[in-house]
Amino acid sequence: MKTFIAIFFPAALIYFFVAYKFKPSTGELLAESLGKEIYMDFDSVKYDSVFVNEFNSLCKRNENVSSLKKYFNNNVNPDFIIRFFGAKGLDSLTNHLDNSFVHGFNPETFHTKEIKDLIIALKANNFNNVDESYSKLAQLEILSSYAFVKYSSYLKFGVVNPKKIYLRYSIDVKQADSLFIPQMLSSVNIVDTLNTIQNKSKQYVALQKAYLSSKNDSLRKILAVNMERLRWVLPLKSDKYIQVNIPDFRLVYFNGEDTITTMKVCVGEKRDTDYDKKIKIYEKTGDLEDKPNNRETPQLFSNIKTIYSNPEWNIPESIAQTEIYTMARRNSSYLRRHNILVYHKNKLIENPSSIRWYKYDRKKLPFLFVQQSGPGNSLGKLKFMFPNTSSVYLHDTNVKSAFKLNNRAISHGCIRLEKPLQLAWHIMDNETNFEKIRTELGLKPLVETAEKKNVVVKQDKTEKPPLKPMRFFLDNETPLLITYHTAWAKNGKIEYRKDVYQMDDKLWVAMKIIR
Repeated sequence: MKTFIAIFFPAALIYFFVAYKFKPSTGELLAESLGKEIYMDFDSVKYDSVFVNEFNSLCKRNENVSSLKKYFNNNVNPDFIIRFFGAKGLDSLTNHLDNSFVHGFNPETFHTKEIKDLIIALKANNFNNVDESYSKLAQLEILSSYAFVKYSSYLKFGVVNPKKIYLRYSIDVKQADSLFIPQMLSSVNIVDTLNTIQNKSKQYVALQKAYLSSKNDSLRKILAVNMERLRWVLPLKSDKYIQVNIPDFRLVYFNGEDTITTMKVCVGEKRDTDYDKKIKIYEKTGDLEDKPNNRETPQLFSNIKTIYSNPEWNIPESIAQTEIYTMARRNSSYLRRHNILVYHKNKLIENPSSIRWYKYDRKKLPFLFVQQSGPGNSLGKLKFMFPNTSSVYLHDTNVKSAFKLNNRAISHGCIRLEKPLQLAWHIMDNETNFEKIRTELGLKPLVETAEKKNVVVKQDKTEKPPLKPMRFFLDNETPLLITYHTAWAKNGKIEYRKDVYQMDDKLWVAMKIIR
C-alpha cells in the first residue's frame, strides 16, 4: 500500500499541474508584452473602471466606436495589446493605416496618429506607477481594436452599403455580420490578416495605380468611387456570366477574363431633375401631373431563365397612365395602328376606338393594354426573362437606329439589345431549341457547323416570322449582373464614362466618412 501511495500521489500531482496549469495574470501578460515590470502590479478592478470611462468618452467623439460595445461588455481586458503590441502586430497595423490613402481612405479616419502616440507613450513608460498607465492602455485597446475592425471591414465589404443609398439596388452584397468583430479581434496573426484582406484583383490594382498617380481631383473622385464598387462582395459565383454596365451602354458575356460576345444596349432614361423634391410634392397632391419620372434601370443580380420569341408586350400601368391614355384620347386610331389590344375585366374590347376616355381617371384606368407580336412591337422579336422586383428584362427593339446614339439612356427601364439573336445563340446549350427559335422568327436553319456564330445573326428578310409568342426554357440558367461603373481598366488604360444617373455623386457623399 505504501508503495502504491508513493507512486500514485506524485503522478497525480504532476497530472494536476499539467492539466490545470495556472493561467498567467493580466499583469504578467502585460509585463511580458510591453517589457515593463511595472505591470506586475496591474489591478483589473481599477483598470475596468478607467476603461468604461474612456470607452464612453471615445464614443462621444466617434459614435462608430460604439459598434464595439457588445464585444467589450464581455471583455475589457487589454487582450489586443497583450497579443499584438509592437512588432507582434500593432506596428504593422499602424503602417497599414498610414498607407490607407492608397485605397482612397484618410488615415485619420482610423485615429492613426492617436494610436501611434499612445504606442510611443506606452513604450516610453514614463509612469510613476501602474495606475497612471490605465488611461493610455484603455485608449490604445479601444482605438487599435476599432481601427483594425473598421479598416478590415472597409476592405472586405466596402465603406458603404449600396442598398442604403440607392433606391434601385437589388444586389445582395455581403456585409459584416454579428460575428465579424469577435472573429477579427480573435485573429491569431494580425500581420497575415492585414495582408490577406488587401484587394489584389487586376481591376482594383489598376484603378488604385491610376488614383495614386493622378493629380486631377475630379478623376481621383471617379477612381475612388469605382474602387469602392469593386470592394462590394457580389453574390456571383460563376466565371461565366452576363454583365450590363449602365454607363457604358454595353453588354458583355464573360467566361472568366475572356469575352464570349459583346453588344450595345439602351438603358433606362435618367430620372427627372430634382426627383426627390418632386416626389414629395406628388405624395402630397396625388396628381399625376406632379409625378416625376424615374425610369432608371436598376442594378441587380439574377439568372436568365426563359426566352420568348415574338413576345407580346403587357404595357405597364405607369406607361398606360402617362402615354397610352393620352395618345388614345387624342387619336382614336392610335391603338389600332400600334396593334394594341384593350382588355376590361379580362375580356377583349372589340372596338377600343369607341371607348370614351374622358370618362376615366387615368390614375384608375380599369383597362389592360397588350401590344401584339409583330414588326411594330416595342419588344422586337426576342425577350429574355429573369426574376426581379422591378419587372425589367432584356429585349430586342423595333427601333434599331437608337444604337447609333452616344447617350443610350432612353428606355422606360428595360434593356434593349443590339444583337438579341446572337445572345440567344450563346446562352442556349440546346441547339434544337435554338433552331426552333429561328423557325418561330421565320429564319432558315443554320448552315451545318461552319461559322455558326456569324451565320446566326443573318436573317432572311424574305420570310415573315410567325406572330405567335413562344416560350423557351434554358437548360442552364445564365447569371446576369446589371452594374454601374464609370471607370475600369481595359487594354492597359483606364476607360471613363459619363455618370448618367449621378450615382457617383451620391456614393461620394456617402463615402465622406473616410475622406
